[in-house]
Amino acid sequence: MQLTDYEKAMLDGANGPAKARAMDLLLRYGQAVGAERLVETRNVAGAFNASTPSIQSIVDKGFDAVYSELNLDSDEVVEIPRVAVPTTQLITGIDNDNWRLQGVDESLVKMQRASEAFLGERGINMCATCTPYQVGNVPLMGEHCAWMESSAVIYCNSVLGARTNVEGKESTGAAALTGRIPYWGYHLPENRFGTHGVNVSIDVDDMMDWGLLGYYVGEVVQEHKPVLSGRLHHPNLIKLKHFGAAAASSGGVEMYHIPGVTPEARTLEEAFGSHRPQHELNFGEAERREAWEKLQSATDHRVDFIMLGCPHNAIEQVELVAHLLRGRKIHPDVALWVHTPRAIKEIARRAGYLETIEAAGGVIMSDTCPAISRRLPEGVRVIATDSAKQAHYLPAIAKVQGWFGSVRQCVDAALTGEWKGGL
Repeated sequence: MQLTDYEKAMLDGANGPAKARAMDLLLRYGQAVGAERLVETRNVAGAFNASTPSIQSIVDKGFDAVYSELNLDSDEVVEIPRVAVPTTQLITGIDNDNWRLQGVDESLVKMQRASEAFLGERGINMCATCTPYQVGNVPLMGEHCAWMESSAVIYCNSVLGARTNVEGKESTGAAALTGRIPYWGYHLPENRFGTHGVNVSIDVDDMMDWGLLGYYVGEVVQEHKPVLSGRLHHPNLIKLKHFGAAAASSGGVEMYHIPGVTPEARTLEEAFGSHRPQHELNFGEAERREAWEKLQSATDHRVDFIMLGCPHNAIEQVELVAHLLRGRKIHPDVALWVHTPRAIKEIARRAGYLETIEAAGGVIMSDTCPAISRRLPEGVRVIATDSAKQAHYLPAIAKVQGWFGSVRQCVDAALTGEWKGGL
């Protein structure tokens, strides 16, 4: 790989051992993927926090050791300096406020808080969400980023027009210290054009339908880049968030285009560039029903747990849940968790939405979700969710039955204890 003089100096240890280890990791990574050089990034979003029993032996050596081993792939413990570029902590496994409700041991909470203090001193922002773009981390079009989290990556590439591959703990750990990431994949302009055309022949408007569209498209195109056209009502952040999360879950989609909506596709021709579509697909009533049926893993209509907010809810979504619950009570045999970033939870508190949801018997959770924490209320057998991503993952992770539907269908199930949703 071609390194600049500054990068060579970091690799040689001129800026300290931690940056040398980071450069060594990035060099090995870049060589493995065939990158010719590194590219500068000033926007990193990764997983740095430590809060699981499996790493207790590393934590006992100190948090420099945790970062060295888990974020730099280094057997040698190096002292971790302040990060070189703006860096965001993504979603974690523990809600620092509602950890008892999750069934988390207090020792793990103390571990997480100590880890956060260590990271905060080094300039890592504890946003603790899978949707950093909802709480202020909004890169510009064309900006090179180093992000983890599949639903965040697809939003970053597609909706914002910034550039990132799906990174890992190690590569984001190294990028945070160096401000560099290998120049390959979606960082290259020629790799960002569409590959598959998708004609949407039915109206797609509400959030549930955008989730179903994403789930179907992802399963069909896998890691390719779909270009959507047809009867799509102009979407908002929430709908594109759920479309992308679903497409990244059923397939491996990291980028898509919607002409006239996403910034790198003002027209259909611009979305494909000089390329012709490899395949032309259709999304109609049959495909919509096929996607919906695949997301229903439940047979029992009695529900125990309603999970809303994957990816984390926007404030408009929290307000809708509060509106639907105002003056009502959740069924005594049902738990309702509404997941949102901590910053948005504070807005919900000030607006009265948190009080309304809690008065109905629900809980607003932050920092985590059941798929990441692998923690649900005790005794849960049947869940319902408005998230295609959560409906895809959680039944397998938690060994539960799952229903997928709209927010209104999920809230109705929370109130009645019975699933009545459908297309």
